[in-house]
This record gives sequence, C-alpha cells and structure tokens, in this order.
Amino acid sequence: PFPVPESVVDSLRRHAHEKDYLAVQGLPTLREAVAEFHQNRDGLIGRSADDVLIGPGSKELLFLLQLTYAGDLLIPNPAWVSYAPQARIIGREVHRIDTRRADGWRLDPDALDARCSRAPNQPRILILNYPSNPTGMSLDTNRLKALAGVARRHRVVVVSDEIYGELHHTGEHISMSHYYPEGTILSGGISKWCGAGGWRLGTFLFPPDLGWLRTAMTAVASETYTSVCAPIQHAAITAFQPSAAIDAYLERSRRVLQALGSWSATRLRETGAHCPDPEGGFYLFPDVSDLREALAARGVSDSPTLCSTLLDQTGVATLPGTDFGRPLDELTLRLAYVDFDGAQALEAAGPDTKLDADWIKRVCPNVFEGINRLCHWISR
Repeated sequence: PFPVPESVVDSLRRHAHEKDYLAVQGLPTLREAVAEFHQNRDGLIGRSADDVLIGPGSKELLFLLQLTYAGDLLIPNPAWVSYAPQARIIGREVHRIDTRRADGWRLDPDALDARCSRAPNQPRILILNYPSNPTGMSLDTNRLKALAGVARRHRVVVVSDEIYGELHHTGEHISMSHYYPEGTILSGGISKWCGAGGWRLGTFLFPPDLGWLRTAMTAVASETYTSVCAPIQHAAITAFQPSAAIDAYLERSRRVLQALGSWSATRLRETGAHCPDPEGGFYLFPDVSDLREALAARGVSDSPTLCSTLLDQTGVATLPGTDFGRPLDELTLRLAYVDFDGAQALEAAGPDTKLDADWIKRVCPNVFEGINRLCHWISR
C-alpha cells in the first residue's frame, strides 16, 4: 500500500536512459549492495556479490530453482498460492505439511522430520515463507533452530522466502540463513517492503556451498529472461543501500501495519473468529469454524462459499483457505488489509501519534469499513 521511497524513484528517473543488456546474474553493484544488506541485517558472514542472483521477481527465481533442481517440493499448509502450481507445471511432486491452528499455522519441526524420514535419500526443496502470506505469522529463534536441525539432518535445500522480512511489525525478523547457512537460499526483493511489486525485481542469496546451483540457475536465466530491466536494477541499488530516510519509511510502515493488523484481529475475535494478532506483513487468516453451526444455517459450509457470500452480502473481498491448501470444509479465509492511501498513512503516522481506532477510521477508512462490515455479518 505504501509508495516507493522517493530516493528510489529519483534513482529510477536518473537511470531511465539505461538500455543495455546487463549481466545475467545481475548488475555487480546491485549484487554487492544486496550481499551487504543481508550481511548487515541478518549477520551473514562471508557472502559477496558472487553469491547473489537477480531476477524479474522472486516468483521467477523460485520457478527457475524448481526447474533446475530435481527435487520434491515441501511446503507448509497453508502456503502462498503459487508454490505448488509452479512445481506441478514442471512435473515435481508436491508435499504439503499440515500445520495447526493452535500453533499459529507455523511449520512444526517434528512434522518436517516425519515427512523427510519417509524417503531419507530423496532430494527436496522446502519453501519457508515468513512473515507468512497468508497467515501474517512469523517464526522465532527456537523454532528456526529446530527446523534448521531437521533440514541439516536430511540435507534439505531450504528457500527462506523472507520477502516480508522488513515488514516484521517490531523490526525483529530473524533469517533462517543464520541457523542453516550452508543450505539456505535467502529469497527477497523490493516488492513488499519497498512498495515496488510492479517493478519486478527479486533476489536470491546463495550460500557458497550451493554455488553450483546458482551457476545452473544463471545458465537457465540466460536462455529465458536474459537479464532484469537495467533502470530497475540501478534504482534498486538505492533501495538496498543504508539510508536514514528508508529506515524512517520502514519504521512508519511497520507502525501502520501493526496498528491495522492488531485492531482488525481484535475486532474479528470479538465475533467468535479465531484470529491472532499478525506479526508481520499485511495479512490475516481468520478461522470461523467454531461458528460452523450458525453459518450452516445460512447456507455456508465451506470456505469458497463463505468468501463468495461475504462478497455478495458485504462487498468485502477475501480469498478462501482452499486457495492456500486448506481443507474444503475448514472455514478459513485470507484478508489483505491494504486498501488505504499509503502515502497519507505514512504522513499521518508521526512518532507521537496514537494509531488507535479513531486514527484508522480517519486515515484508513476502507479497511475500517470493510472489517466492520465483515464483523457485523459474522455477528449477525
């Protein structure tokens, strides 16, 4: 919802004339900036520009990885909608690992271990996305350490999709790469925290031990997209370089999203929905299964019907849990609380401003109205 930082936009303007094909792996100065960004933020030692691959969005890089590495795909359930279809397009096996509502829909290390133990020698890729789309939940140090131990024991290649990492609501995101450095590919970009989704620029940071895989992906990239748009790469350097202005932009962005997420989750819980406060990003994954009997009396017994009924009767657009891998009869849905003027919100979110319900109603009226309509419908 937020605008691209002005310094990054200015950099794009200055480089609009750049028209050359760049190196397939990416502009060296940008790759260096990405490596330093993750070294400073995540404490990753020994990474350099040589370990970075730039692509037209992290989605394309994820696809090329699955095309290049012949392994089964493991994803938590629920998971972002494109992971499994990408694997199926290529012909890979997809294994969803169920999570529990009581556990915040987080991947359980024992469940991962059980899945891997069924075929100990099978090559695998695990995609770990946090803060999560669709749940808004993140992973703490203890869980990351436990997951890293399982991945190391089974030699799993982990793609840590940390595209929402900079939008952890308290700024305390921890990278999986810190605990499983030899086997984790850190996936990022500028689409979420920098507001530049349509610019299509994603990044993969490889461990040196997986340099052979980076080289193979680069070869495939040269035969497909060739290189990422030159002006965008030049502008992205500014996004990844240290900047007090971008730090302030991120601090305000996090405050706004935390306020919206917490208020929305609280309102939903008041109706009887299960919906913990999100920890990052801008998504909620409420579950109204506890209200199944009352909803069934209104003709709602599965999540697609729930979402279509909400749209018809309230005008609130959501996605059903089935889109993310959940069972048909589980009454889960995903909300994205992004329908507001991001520039206005940043301006109004001063450090001394209380971001309460009155602030949300004034600055983010569509989110305020949408959540209240949804809650009124559920309560009714």
